[in-house]
Amino acid sequence: MIRLCTIALALCLGAEVQANAPQTSLLPVARPIDVRTQPEPIQRVSLVPVYYNAKIRPAPRPVSHGGKPYVKIAAAAPVPAASVPVKLVTSQQAVRLSLRPLPRPANVPRALSGGAPAEIAKTAAVKVPEPIPTSKKGSICGVRQIRGQKVSAIPGRIRGCGVGNPVRVTSVAGVALSRPALMDCNTAKALNTWVADGVVPTIGRLGGGVKRINVVAHYACRTRNNKKGAKISEHGKGKAVDVSGITLNNGVEIAVLKGWNSKAQGKLLRAMHREACGPFGTVLGPNSDRYHRDHFHFDTASYRSGPYCK
Repeated sequence: MIRLCTIALALCLGAEVQANAPQTSLLPVARPIDVRTQPEPIQRVSLVPVYYNAKIRPAPRPVSHGGKPYVKIAAAAPVPAASVPVKLVTSQQAVRLSLRPLPRPANVPRALSGGAPAEIAKTAAVKVPEPIPTSKKGSICGVRQIRGQKVSAIPGRIRGCGVGNPVRVTSVAGVALSRPALMDCNTAKALNTWVADGVVPTIGRLGGGVKRINVVAHYACRTRNNKKGAKISEHGKGKAVDVSGITLNNGVEIAVLKGWNSKAQGKLLRAMHREACGPFGTVLGPNSDRYHRDHFHFDTASYRSGPYCK
């Protein structure tokens, strides 16, 4: 009974749904086609290889140039491989045989900086000073850079003069003196320190570097400034040396007399004068008095108040 009622209910519902169904499908209407805006169909073309007989050939070499015929050079005969020497090298040998940049020639000066004057920046060949030998042979005062020889004690012809253990110095810090200078070892060491720490760094590569220290006075048994009745000069004790200037490797001389008041050399001379105050106990220059307007006076006298520099 229940089954029959279920079938009847289904038949009734199916008839109602079929009666309410739409006349057309609920799909969107297609967009109308405008043939003017449609791209042309792609025409597919099959690529077919075409074979042809090429006629392009390189132009022949001309037989003459400017009316003169070319000369045909015969090719060199090949060298048999067996006759070519072959040298086998190991990896370490290859490193030694590899290309390296050539060293800078020793006589080519580097560019000068700081606006050096024309008289200093000469383009003449520059002779680089020889390096300081590592051997102690020829060194004195226990310092390898001080070269010269020991000499016998120098007695004074007047009271207060003389040197007990003098040395004759020929070069300091690898820079030659213009003349051998007699002094004691303390003064020789002070001169070596001044040249190494004051002169050479101040000059640098200017003019090829420092070639010579121009010494105008060393040991001399005399009074101060050669005044009668004055005290014995430090020169008379082997404790002083006078320097009039330096000479560069390109031949230019930086002199105290001519260069002290110049714009370029004066700056260098003042720097060297300043660097001497410390290694030496007394440093006198053109600003001290009229006796020192053409040279520097250095001595190793000691003062309670410290070095005297003017």
